[in-house]
Amino acid sequence: MAEGLRVQGLSVSYGPALIVHEVDLEVGAGATVSVVGPNGAGKTTVLRALSGLVLWEKSSSRQAGVQLVGEVWFGQERVDHLPAHQIASRGLILCPERRRPFREMTVEENLQAGAYLVRSRKVAQQRMAEVCRLFPVLRERGRQRAGTLSGGEQQMLAIGRALMGGPKLLMIDEPSTGLAPLVKQPLFARIREIKTLGIGILLVEQDAELALSMADSGYVLSQGRVVAQGSPAELLADEVVRRSYLGL
Repeated sequence: MAEGLRVQGLSVSYGPALIVHEVDLEVGAGATVSVVGPNGAGKTTVLRALSGLVLWEKSSSRQAGVQLVGEVWFGQERVDHLPAHQIASRGLILCPERRRPFREMTVEENLQAGAYLVRSRKVAQQRMAEVCRLFPVLRERGRQRAGTLSGGEQQMLAIGRALMGGPKLLMIDEPSTGLAPLVKQPLFARIREIKTLGIGILLVEQDAELALSMADSGYVLSQGRVVAQGSPAELLADEVVRRSYLGL
């Protein structure tokens, strides 16, 4: 069953650098929401904060002076204080930017790694079958090393690996980066199909028109702040938003 996400006053800073400033956003249960904006707007940092990775950086002293404030609610539970693996176990799962496969492992091993929190072998097998239905090429490449896949195939693998964790809300970061237009369209068709499974989607994407075309609502980020929000039609019809923030 899908769960809704509510973010209130989210701010993230690294030392004196304020990367995200008082961001509010919502993703209704089963909805698709796109977050768009120029490079360096803080979009990836928002997803890293929601998935617990910023908190991990802070607690592990990987980054000096990391500060995260605000509230993140998933369903009826506040989760911003939880470690990343506990957030993932609740069904709020991140598919990170730049795909990041385990390059020396096979495609099948990468997918199995995505189910590391799944205790039932039967459930893991069912999810594997569903992922291979969505992305048949992953079945065909099952014994192939992930590092030898094309960019588009690696992106499919990254999304498939995230789906193996059983997301109720899947956060996808920049899936079209480095992909040719002919590869992007079938990839986004599969992302649309994920929504039909009852899984909510929070999509961060550089291609604003493509991202908004498949969303129920959207947010525009610039310099770490939400500068516009609304329906895709409203955002794409706003000339100031198009020229100043979306590069259209």
